[in-house]
Amino acid sequence: MKTIRYRDPQDDAVQLGLLEGDAVYSITRQVPQWTEPLAMWYALRALDVSPAHAAAKLAEGSAVSYTQLQADGLLLPPVVSPEVWAAGVTYERSREARNAETTIKDNVYDRVYTADRPELFFKATYARVVAPGKPLGLRSDSRWMVPEPELGLVLSAGGELVGWTVGNDLSSRDIEGENPLYLPQAKVFAKSCSFGPALLWNTGGEQPETWEIELVIRRDNAIAFEGVVSFSQFRRSFAELISYLRRDNPIQDGTVLLTGTGIVPPDDFTLQAADTIEIAISPIGVLVNRVEVPLEMKVTSI
Repeated sequence: MKTIRYRDPQDDAVQLGLLEGDAVYSITRQVPQWTEPLAMWYALRALDVSPAHAAAKLAEGSAVSYTQLQADGLLLPPVVSPEVWAAGVTYERSREARNAETTIKDNVYDRVYTADRPELFFKATYARVVAPGKPLGLRSDSRWMVPEPELGLVLSAGGELVGWTVGNDLSSRDIEGENPLYLPQAKVFAKSCSFGPALLWNTGGEQPETWEIELVIRRDNAIAFEGVVSFSQFRRSFAELISYLRRDNPIQDGTVLLTGTGIVPPDDFTLQAADTIEIAISPIGVLVNRVEVPLEMKVTSI
């Protein structure tokens, strides 16, 4: 079962929708208390109703077009996430890239890759999350920026895996490369995080290890970069990352944990204004964001 959140084309009200192909059925119109997926998730658990059974019941009545919602810019992040966290160095390619970019040559990323404790860092609050289809922003004091396509885990306050989404951890490689202690500045800035467009619910039958994630960056109507990686190359388990995230760190319902990237553009590549970033995980969907110049750059260029 896949759900999305969107603004109703008629009255702009926030809707939780069931996504079936291109058809979106409003769950909120049928159950007004369900405006976001965690409320629905708890209710179905209490009623002992499976997501598949709920989806069959909710796919009724008139539907709106997902394609049209996307074109009209009405999509919202699929879950109200109070906090977004992220993991790093969970793929061999990520370890290689971060060792190459850093000026601190002491194999710090090798040690993280093989250590029991994973790298975890805070990424964004919900107010800072960019909705699917909305523009991400380049950092004004960075000259080497890349998207990081990642699988996102959507969690309950108790650490249960509610489902999965597609994430973009926009990052500044030159700032982090200058000194690993600059990681928060390389990762946390305006319009640096997006996830969506859908939440794929965890029913117990999904096999994420068989999925692939694909990144395509388009520039001037051409492909500037593309790459793909299988989640079979993911070094750590979801349970391991969730466990470390929750150690002495209570989380809230809807917390999103991005799980790291295995796709890194070449060292001579950096994002430019007007690039379009497409990140696809077939069972979930395609997260699309354009890139815009930050306000500071716009003012400087006048």
